[in-house]
Amino acid sequence: MARIKYYYDTETCRYERVKVSKWDIFLNLLGFLSVSLILAVGIIIVYNAYFDSPKEAQLKKENKELQFYYEMMEQEVNNVQKVLSSLQERDDEVYRNIMGAEPIPSSIRSAGVGGAERYKNIIESDLEREKLILGMMQEMDKVKKQMYIQTKSYDEILEMAENKEEMMASIPAIQPIPNKELKRLASGYGMRMHPILKVVRMHEGCDFSAPRGTPIYSTGDGEVIRVSSTFGGFGKLVVIDHGYGFITKYAHMSSFNVKRGDKVKRGDCIGFVGTTGTSTAPHLHYEIHKDNKPINPVHYFYQDVSDEEYEKLLELSSRENQSLG
Repeated sequence: MARIKYYYDTETCRYERVKVSKWDIFLNLLGFLSVSLILAVGIIIVYNAYFDSPKEAQLKKENKELQFYYEMMEQEVNNVQKVLSSLQERDDEVYRNIMGAEPIPSSIRSAGVGGAERYKNIIESDLEREKLILGMMQEMDKVKKQMYIQTKSYDEILEMAENKEEMMASIPAIQPIPNKELKRLASGYGMRMHPILKVVRMHEGCDFSAPRGTPIYSTGDGEVIRVSSTFGGFGKLVVIDHGYGFITKYAHMSSFNVKRGDKVKRGDCIGFVGTTGTSTAPHLHYEIHKDNKPINPVHYFYQDVSDEEYEKLLELSSRENQSLG
């Protein structure tokens, strides 16, 4: 029951009953509703600013998961591209070089895979993450195209290799000393600090650290064209001519197991590790020359190592450290 209100009338000196009009009731109700509406809007604004609805929270969670898996895929594509790049380098620098074939032009290896028409369905789908998805699709298509080109190159090389057994036996293709655990490659091909002169200069081969007396093997079939001994430089040195433009050098030996004019096979022992000449520790300095130019020997360690081991040797040889002599 509504409470009855009174007011004191000074003219009649009596309490008179307050009469409320419908207009007053309407204004009071309107004021109450206005305040309620303002409060409701304020609460909604604050809630939206600091709290997520269940649907928004679920969408944010899904976005984080999608971003995580996208980054994982991106990393995997990058890893595949690194391996593929290594295979391409080995293909151009070794296999095609051995067979006398021209390297595949980079313009062909890195050619595009089509324009917007190829991704028409994705573009027309009006996806929110369109750029991310398009970028990933383009990268994957590029890798697939490069892999296809690489397989066709291997097919071509395989065809060229037929009936070339003698040539393949002559090409330097193994490591010159036992190195199953891949721990003996001490310094690689490239600019290195000279251990005596203490200046950076071109190191035209690979240094394999090993105990004195460790056997040294010919890396391919050929003929010994030089056996020499000097107090400085390479010290005790053996040079083998493998034909087809390939010559290998084995330096700092302790003793020889061949003489000039000997015919050797891949894997024959030609001498033993030492520290003769300009050398700071027992090791073998090994070089490969093709058409009278030094080349990186690591690219030719392909017969006695797996792909994973080759990658490890490539990483070890690329370290910029000090040569041993």
